[in-house]
Amino acid sequence: MQTELFGGNEKGDTPESRAAKLRSEIERYNYAYYVLDAPVVPDAEYDRVFRELQELEAAYPELVVPGSPTQRVGGAPLAQFDKVEHRLPMLSLQNGLTDEEVEAFDRRLGEELGIAQVEYEAELKFDGLAVSLRYEKGVLVQAATRGDGMSGENITANIRTIRSVPLHLSELAPPEVLEVRGEVLMFKKDFQDLNRRQRESGQKEFVNPRNAAAGSLRQLDSQITASRQLKFFAYGIGELDGAPLPETQNRLLNWFVQLGIPVCEERKVVRGFKGLMGFFQAIEARRDALPYEIDGVVYKVNRLSEQQKLGFISRAPRFALAHKFPAQEVLTEVTDINVQVGRTGAITPVARLKPVFVGGVTVTNATLHNEDEVRRKDVRIGDTVIVRRAGDVIPEVIASVPEKRPADAREFVMPALCPVCGSPIVRPEDEAIARCSGGWIKCAAQKKGGLQLFASRKAMNIEGLGEQLIDQLVDRQIINDAADLYRLDLETLSGLDRMADKSASNLLDELGRSRETTLSRFLYALGIRHVGETTARSLAEHFGNLQDLMNATEEQLLEVDDIGPVVALSIRQFFDDVRNRELIGKLQNDGVHWPERAMKEKPPALPLQDRKFVLTGTLSSLTREAAAEIIRNLGGKVSNSVSKKTDYVLAGSEPGSKLAKAQELGIRILDEEAFVQLVKHDKDN
Repeated sequence: MQTELFGGNEKGDTPESRAAKLRSEIERYNYAYYVLDAPVVPDAEYDRVFRELQELEAAYPELVVPGSPTQRVGGAPLAQFDKVEHRLPMLSLQNGLTDEEVEAFDRRLGEELGIAQVEYEAELKFDGLAVSLRYEKGVLVQAATRGDGMSGENITANIRTIRSVPLHLSELAPPEVLEVRGEVLMFKKDFQDLNRRQRESGQKEFVNPRNAAAGSLRQLDSQITASRQLKFFAYGIGELDGAPLPETQNRLLNWFVQLGIPVCEERKVVRGFKGLMGFFQAIEARRDALPYEIDGVVYKVNRLSEQQKLGFISRAPRFALAHKFPAQEVLTEVTDINVQVGRTGAITPVARLKPVFVGGVTVTNATLHNEDEVRRKDVRIGDTVIVRRAGDVIPEVIASVPEKRPADAREFVMPALCPVCGSPIVRPEDEAIARCSGGWIKCAAQKKGGLQLFASRKAMNIEGLGEQLIDQLVDRQIINDAADLYRLDLETLSGLDRMADKSASNLLDELGRSRETTLSRFLYALGIRHVGETTARSLAEHFGNLQDLMNATEEQLLEVDDIGPVVALSIRQFFDDVRNRELIGKLQNDGVHWPERAMKEKPPALPLQDRKFVLTGTLSSLTREAAAEIIRNLGGKVSNSVSKKTDYVLAGSEPGSKLAKAQELGIRILDEEAFVQLVKHDKDN
């Protein structure tokens, strides 16, 4: 049994007092997670504490009380919503955190059912919000959250805004009553778009897609919910009247599909422990590529008659198990905060952590992004923090846990001088990022970062010129800039660590091949601030040759698609720096070249040239896609979000929150008739 709770010394606790403390903590975390949609600890820590209480109650059955978190599900409904009593309880699932627990689950069910190999339906465990949809004679009449498992919140108005939820079932003779259980979630791209809009409007960002989905469903204004791009997947059934129950879980979900109810395609019928693990491993390998967040998979006995035979325990079905992935959010301590210097001189605070296993690797460092983020999250040296890692994404500190803060915790202080070259660190008034002022000539960190970009696949694509080799070349002062790469010889390269003659010869061949490139690749390789791969391609397409680009004014640069004042200024400043022009000249003298052409003449301005439109609601005479195409063909631009730069908002019927935002900003609103007249007038002129 665990003897420590969130850093506190629990020596001397009796089983009764320990259980009381655990219940209190879990209830607090339940309230933060289910009611406030603001979790204060990661899932892995919650699971650990919950399991400790389960083990304690198993060892001391007299401690089990009806109000224990182990005897119920979720949290109480919000007071703002009407209460809905579930006719059949909405239970949660038992968790399996190890392969051994999954094997024990399969063995137990096989013994109880008297079957050598149990047949399962293996599905995904979504990171969303569980809901119940009630259809009567094929019509959606009610939707509710799971709540505490016995009653939830009436969210019918908000559920109706989710386009994947059918308002009417497609079957001609639907059941008298069908209660569908499932999950509301937000896809990763929609989550990123939502947080971008939150930032642009100065509102609080959501921690993760699950909290975004939960917060969206609990809006009192259903128009806000409608703007949030929520999705729904069905995974189970509650009450059913007027139709036969399918024989298996698999056939149940197939029936849902026939009724027009969305079901995730990532599911499979498998047999025994080997089949379960095969599904788990296949999904885990593809997890980061999925368009939505999942935190594990779910195994359900496939035959519903066998499910009924196995029955339930107090808070979960005995025929199902949630097999969770290794934690991707965990607690650990910050031992120090120092800074790293990036390719452009950006100074990034980095939390040095007590080693912790998260997302399949041991993590010792996590980014804090910038000084403002450190202050906003109130992360201090000595704090306990929540760390997240997903796939190959750099680990980041999500939040601190102030209640665990030691008395001697220290605030982070941004250094005045660059830790690499000693140059002053400066922060422009209008930027969140502080930077080393030394530049790539003086600062080795910027020099190394610039060379890594120059050699990268999307730039000059010099295979074999990796980070460790660049470190040696810079640290030994063999090269000072990218042009020096083309003056390396076999003897110099062969004398470096881990470089034999063959490797050195191959690298020289790669350098020779890279001399022939394209203007867009070369521009990207230069590392001009704010100029990524797409912008480099636009510049090359617009100017056609380097000389015209280098001589272009800011006004001329603004004529390039998707280039605004900040990027134009950055490009102009880069080419005004004599050191950058010297580097370009050296590279050209060393044989780096690309096809060039004369700059294209500026096309005549189109009727809606550079005017920005936002579309919302349903149009009657044409689709929104068709309207957007008309706008683009006339030189206009279509955006997904309303801002001060928006010129027009085209509003159809049932517009979302974009209309209110446009009215607030005083932006011109067009109905469909006004839009048609505008387009017709501009075409005629």
